[in-house]
Amino acid sequence: MIYNHNVKSRNHIENILRHAGISINGNNPWDIQVYDERLYDRVLSGGSVALGESYMDKWWDVDDMTGFFCRVLRSGIDKPIKNVGSLWYILRARFTNMQNKNRIFHVVKKHYDIGNNLYERMLDKRMLYTCGYWKDAKNLDEAQEAKLHLICKKLRLESGHRVLDIGCGWGGFAEFAAKNYGVHVVGTTISKEQLLVAQKRTAGLSVEIRLEDYRDTKGQFDRVVVMGMIEAVGPKNYRTYMKKIHQLLADDGLFLLQTIGSSKSRWTSDPWFHKYIFPNGVMPSAAQLGDATNNLFVIEDWHNFGVDYDRTLQAWYSNFERAWPQLKQNYDERFFRMWRYYLLSVAGGFRSRRTHLWQIVFSKKGVSGGYESVR
Repeated sequence: MIYNHNVKSRNHIENILRHAGISINGNNPWDIQVYDERLYDRVLSGGSVALGESYMDKWWDVDDMTGFFCRVLRSGIDKPIKNVGSLWYILRARFTNMQNKNRIFHVVKKHYDIGNNLYERMLDKRMLYTCGYWKDAKNLDEAQEAKLHLICKKLRLESGHRVLDIGCGWGGFAEFAAKNYGVHVVGTTISKEQLLVAQKRTAGLSVEIRLEDYRDTKGQFDRVVVMGMIEAVGPKNYRTYMKKIHQLLADDGLFLLQTIGSSKSRWTSDPWFHKYIFPNGVMPSAAQLGDATNNLFVIEDWHNFGVDYDRTLQAWYSNFERAWPQLKQNYDERFFRMWRYYLLSVAGGFRSRRTHLWQIVFSKKGVSGGYESVR
């Protein structure tokens, strides 16, 4: 009976994968190789969590993880596979503020504070944990520097400007902007690990790094920048977040938001991603951002270069894989498979164009004479 049930489940999974041009134990690099026949029942009953955990458990593998997920997402075959656990997760997020002050530090402990050594080896020399700009770049360091210049030019930074960097990470932008554009930067983070690195990185510069939640920030700033932080804010808090930035920004100031974006409004992230990588993280949609900024800001510019995140993630994974002989002293093989699954599956989302990377420039009242877009 167990064997017959597995056969039915396998046939069902095979039929689903066929719509995406994926075969089981096939010869293409995006074809999955199954090592445990219990996989099919496990995925059908457990959805995305089961798919990720079974990969971590070595029940299946694939040479081209990014290509596999790109095909899955572009074909839409991920949508029918839902389970009771996923439904409960969605309902809980819909009716509970999963990103309130009491919960926000959970993502820090789970993701950002797992070891600076990992991020030092995986990221570029400035430790920027957001998408690079690859228009004219030949490597990760160049792509990240180009992204920083792009942001500073879009913000029209001038010497003496007071700039707020909400979610400043390890201080890469603060250091760059202070050195190259002569501005004073206040950076905020809720990660103690990031705080120590950021303070050391910016020592001697016109930079102040604070351990502070955005809800507690005070002051008045000529420019505000947010890079890869609003994904931790949550849909129930978007309006509050934007009102806070409106309060902090000078009347003639500019605010640049860089965020991963979704084509569809959501209340949750993927359940596996929530459990293992970024608890309670949510990608905003254009509609959600529009609602959150309604009657607060004028949208001056909206730039989508999500395809660059695929290349950025591939570079991060190459660095991670190359550094693994040193990193494995602190992490086990299951972590390696989890991190590979994370980086390369997310890359598949950007390659599929189901996921985006947006840089949006806002002003309070509209730039007099109009805003000239920078690319």
